[in-house]
Amino acid sequence: MDTPARLQPLLEQFDWARERLTRRLAGPSVDSGNGTDVEVPPLTDEEYLWEPVPSCWSVRRRSAGPGPGASALTGAGDWGRDTAPYPHPSPPPFTTLAWRLSHLSELLALRADHTVGSHALAREDHRIVGDAAGAVADFDASAAAWRAALLGADDAALDRVGHCTYPYGGDPEERFLDVVWWVNQELLHHGAEIALLRDLHRARGGIA
Repeated sequence: MDTPARLQPLLEQFDWARERLTRRLAGPSVDSGNGTDVEVPPLTDEEYLWEPVPSCWSVRRRSAGPGPGASALTGAGDWGRDTAPYPHPSPPPFTTLAWRLSHLSELLALRADHTVGSHALAREDHRIVGDAAGAVADFDASAAAWRAALLGADDAALDRVGHCTYPYGGDPEERFLDVVWWVNQELLHHGAEIALLRDLHRARGGIA
């Protein structure tokens, strides 16, 4: 099926943002934005779990329990991501690179499922990853699943309200084209946050 013309620029934006974030995490280099490659070392487990300030929200071993200000660890497996019921703490807690990457991978995987999958996956079903290499692989798999969901959308689907039934946002009340736009914004802003955390960690000499 041909990609609808309205979807094409959003798909290209998604692909570019995904590639830049993946290379920013895994190396060996990333495009600086002007065509010049900048060397990037692969993300380490220490950096993945680095807490730059006190009382961060992060991903943690389930046996350790939630971190400061959190009341639960969401997700499946031996690791979970800090969370709390609404309303969240105010001001919001600072979140680690691990928290942000896990959140991004989860929302991509779940939106893919609620578009072309079982329409049943919940946050508690998404496996939380506790190591850097596994987290990068999880992001890649989640991004691939969402991209596949996009490629299955025709013009009618782009205008269909509720084409994506993702339950943790306004998706069931929104046109699918608007959902696609929003997911790109999530990838762009969380990707920028993750890149900045990598820069901060490097500037501090990798001090945990």
